[in-house]
Amino acid sequence: MSTKQHRGISIRFRLIAGASLVLAFFLIGAAFSLERAFTESSRSNRFAKLQSDVFLLIAATEIDQQGLLVMPSHLQDERFMLPGSGLYASVSNPKMNEEWQSASSIGKRVPYIRKLDPGQWRFKELTDGKQRYLNASCGVHWSEGKASVDLTFSVSEDVSDFQAELRGFRETLWAWLGGTALMLLIAQAALLGWGLAPLARVARELRDIEEGRQSAIEGKYPQELAGLTSGLNDLIEQERARQKRYKDTLADLAHSLKTPLAVLRGALQTPTDLEQTVDEQVQRMDKIVQHQLGRAAASGTATFAPKILLRPILVRITDSLAKVYRERQLSFTIACDPELMVRIDEGDAFETLGNLLDNAGKWAKGQIQVTAAFDSGHLRIEIEDDGPGIADPELVLQRGGRADEHVPGHGIGLTVVADIVAANGGTLTILHSQTLGGALIRLDFPTIRPPSQKLAGQLTRFDRPH
Repeated sequence: MSTKQHRGISIRFRLIAGASLVLAFFLIGAAFSLERAFTESSRSNRFAKLQSDVFLLIAATEIDQQGLLVMPSHLQDERFMLPGSGLYASVSNPKMNEEWQSASSIGKRVPYIRKLDPGQWRFKELTDGKQRYLNASCGVHWSEGKASVDLTFSVSEDVSDFQAELRGFRETLWAWLGGTALMLLIAQAALLGWGLAPLARVARELRDIEEGRQSAIEGKYPQELAGLTSGLNDLIEQERARQKRYKDTLADLAHSLKTPLAVLRGALQTPTDLEQTVDEQVQRMDKIVQHQLGRAAASGTATFAPKILLRPILVRITDSLAKVYRERQLSFTIACDPELMVRIDEGDAFETLGNLLDNAGKWAKGQIQVTAAFDSGHLRIEIEDDGPGIADPELVLQRGGRADEHVPGHGIGLTVVADIVAANGGTLTILHSQTLGGALIRLDFPTIRPPSQKLAGQLTRFDRPH
């Protein structure tokens, strides 16, 4: 009986596809980072150029004795004089309610910053609703004789040239990265073909063995495959030995049964001894079969919970309970080393601490405090509240026992907690809190490791609701 084997995706395809995805993500991330860096660098350079234009504009500006602007008819940068050139300037004099704009602004609604405090610089991107501009502006206190005014110099540049520069860089970047990716994929495919060639050769030799053209894997293979080919040869040899053993066993069985069968055939000629003869020969054949079958040989723990960080569990539980008791404005305080660990199943930890903190939330008036620290060779966790406390600890530890029937619950929470704690080698103690005045539940667990640092200063307070 043969078993049909379905072929899966080839290793070569998996490696090429996986490496291609990794390469694609890497190149996309690299391209994004390079483009972002180039964009920021180019923008900074353009703002620096605009700042230089502002300084030139300041150098060309004067005011008269009345504090009015006196601007030259010609500026050093010719683009200020050409309408629609893409570079525009403005000088605002709010005190005298006047503003000068460069000739390049004619017919344009260029956005400017018109009021800044003296000495204040601002570099930002502005828009008029349709077109975007890079703008550099500066506030200056200007004195000329008795005249003293605050002026704002503002230079804006159309982003078209900036965007064209970015597009050119982006096209060049993707062209080079695309070419590099193609070369890497070709090189990768060639390397994978070379690296996987021994596996293909093993497959060919196995087919030859199946078709009887050779008896074992004979080629020389890298050390990584040497154990595999040696193991396959051992399996092939064992399979052949097993088949030979089955053939020999069947032959021996057939030969051994010949005599009892001949005796039975002869017994048919003497019916008087037939019953006794049949009984004797059947027993003999049974022993023969058991003997031949017996020639085939028959072949023939403790678990530990992983170490888990305690603080994230406490934070998650208190976050959830703060939402549950939002209307009561409960305040949760956690004192726990971020690296403190306990050997307990994570589900048990959530069950235990969740039950205890939920009970504290039901009874607390406003404050709940959780402290976790190493004490006398044990990990100690204490949960305190400012509620009425627990008058009868033995009662609440009994299954179904409840301190107050008016508070919702089934009365089995602390019993479950005590069972879980005991199962993990710990102890549970119910005390009276000297700090908050309510109940104090103390859990002691075997030490995972000596404390590496003290818990002083490791307080986190959660005041709810947010």
